[in-house]
Amino acid sequence: MLQRPDQLDKVEQYRRREARKKASVEARLKAAIQSQLDGVRTGLSQLHNALNDVKDIQQSLIDVNKDWRQSINTIENLKDVKDAVVQHSQLAAAVENLKNIFSVPEIVRETHDLIERGELLQAHRKLMDLECSRDNLMYEQYRMDSKNTHDMNLIHTYFGDMQKLSEELAKQLWMVVQRSLVTVRRDPTLLVSVVRIIEREEKIDRRMLDRKKQTGFIPPGRPKKWKEKMFNILERTVSTRIEGTQADTRESDKMWLVRHLEIIRKYVLDDLLVAKTLLDQCFPPHYDIFNRLLNMYHQALATRMQELAAEDLEANEIVSLLTWVLNTYTSAEMMGNSELSPEVDVNSLDDLISQNVVDQLLSKYMSTLTSNIIGWLRKALETDKKDWIKETEPEADQDGYYQTTLPAIVFQMFEQNLQVAAQINEDLKTKICLFNAIPCMCYRYKDEAQLYKEDHLKNRQYPQCYVQYMIAVINNCQTFKESIISLKRKYLKSDMEDTLSISHANMDATLDIIAKEGCSSLLDEVFMDLEPHLNELMTKKWLMGSNAVGTICVTVEDYFNDFAKIKKPYRKTMTLEAHRRVVVEYIRAIMLKRISFKNAEERKEGAERMIKEAEQFRFLFKKLAAGSGEDTEGLCDIIEAIAEVIKLTDPSLLYLEVSTLVSKYPDIRDDHIAALLTVRGDASRDMKQTIIETLDQGPSQPNPNYVPIFKEITVPTLTVPKLLK
Repeated sequence: MLQRPDQLDKVEQYRRREARKKASVEARLKAAIQSQLDGVRTGLSQLHNALNDVKDIQQSLIDVNKDWRQSINTIENLKDVKDAVVQHSQLAAAVENLKNIFSVPEIVRETHDLIERGELLQAHRKLMDLECSRDNLMYEQYRMDSKNTHDMNLIHTYFGDMQKLSEELAKQLWMVVQRSLVTVRRDPTLLVSVVRIIEREEKIDRRMLDRKKQTGFIPPGRPKKWKEKMFNILERTVSTRIEGTQADTRESDKMWLVRHLEIIRKYVLDDLLVAKTLLDQCFPPHYDIFNRLLNMYHQALATRMQELAAEDLEANEIVSLLTWVLNTYTSAEMMGNSELSPEVDVNSLDDLISQNVVDQLLSKYMSTLTSNIIGWLRKALETDKKDWIKETEPEADQDGYYQTTLPAIVFQMFEQNLQVAAQINEDLKTKICLFNAIPCMCYRYKDEAQLYKEDHLKNRQYPQCYVQYMIAVINNCQTFKESIISLKRKYLKSDMEDTLSISHANMDATLDIIAKEGCSSLLDEVFMDLEPHLNELMTKKWLMGSNAVGTICVTVEDYFNDFAKIKKPYRKTMTLEAHRRVVVEYIRAIMLKRISFKNAEERKEGAERMIKEAEQFRFLFKKLAAGSGEDTEGLCDIIEAIAEVIKLTDPSLLYLEVSTLVSKYPDIRDDHIAALLTVRGDASRDMKQTIIETLDQGPSQPNPNYVPIFKEITVPTLTVPKLLK
């Protein structure tokens, strides 16, 4: 406080302030201590008073115990009074019920009449009065002497008709309950009366059970449990209603299951709508009658569907059942109906049949379908085969391409089965798309086409329209491929296409093989007609002016007028193959060494003729391949290149010309070169040997786009008879 000299003037002031603070603290301490002392004094006083009170109570208890021991004898003397009180109570109950006791027969008759007239509430009121009288008398008897069964039986026998009345009334109640969905529309008050009676009985049951806990006594026939019985009756009624909807059998109606399921759908929907709009108002809220009925119908349907699933169902019946169970049941036509929401949530409903049963049914369906489809395909193929031997041409589509009805029949059948499968689930639809019946049929189709060709080769005049029907077979392959793509787009999701790509790739490959073999068969037909003219090539007759190539071109063009009815993918392939085979046959004719030119003039004439004929082939196949965009000139260039070797006038340049030929067409073998030099006619044995040996040592730089052609051409070797000549 004293940090500077001028603060010394305030010393007295500081001293007084600190003195005041000290006095204040001391005063608070004294007050606190005084308060504590007062509290302790009060507590001690109260403890002292409590001790005195405990002593007084202890003394009072001793006095009461003494008085109680002295009064035991007096209580024993009052036993007669106690018995008199019990007897008085029994007599009072008897007097109170005296009127009912004497009038029991009359009340029974009146109650019976009320039941017959349908006045159920009044009948139940009288029945309750009778039961109350009997129960009170029995209770008093039980209190007086619980072991006196004789008097108990006497009372029970006297009121015996009352039990029959109760059973008769119950029978009427259950009849109303059984017809509750009809009754609620015609006379809802009757149903309400039944529910009120059941509620009364439930209250009496509860009261009697409570009294049993206290006294051990319960009247005969209690508890009646009429509420529980009512729900049991409703459950049996629902089950009977579901089972009773089957009006037909498979023997009487092929559509029995469809009809049965449709009746079930209609009945269940109608009943639930009535239950929601009318029945729910006739029952107390705690009965939760709509949800109870919903569960009953669901369980009854589950039981019925399991029974149907266990039967020996046909394929179409399996589809009907699964479609109904998996789709119709939860659709807007049934449980998903807008009028049933929000009480009915289709997502919370359990499955009517287990997944295991569904899988078994699907497996059985696929097994049956497999057998059926194989049979249908076999029958369709047999029908198609019968058309192949007709004397009339096959029908053409809108674009003029020959075709038969086989693809349309097959894919109409498959589409129908896919439409059916789509009603059930995606998995089944995928299984049908993966179905291996089409590949199997394709293999069979391939074999039948081969047999068709072999039969034709035995007698080429039969069948009359062989070419046209073989064209139709080829076109059918393309139609099959297009139909497969169409079905994939229509029925499969994009994410499933990868699953099917391998299966369909194999199918496409098989169809391509069938089509290519068909094209090959048709070309065989062409070249069988060309054989005499091909045999004229590179002969003396040919050199002297034979028109063999002209005839070949006319014949090929004539055949290709029919081949125009082949669909484009295969027509283009066929044109290229025909071009290749013509060139191969032409070169083969050269390699057969039918002619050996004698001088330069013959070589020139022959070479020019070969170049001219190559140009004829080029023109022909360019015409046939019009619009295909294919380069068809390369093959004819081989003929021209060979012609240049033959045309060469200076033998010293022969090696160079031959090496040029070999560099362009590296699959030329030594025997091809030897045959070519033999046809030229002016090359000695040593020259041939030198050229061949020199070519073997030279480098080969083949054109990467070149398709080998000489490997198909064999050069005949010198035979023994020829040597002998």
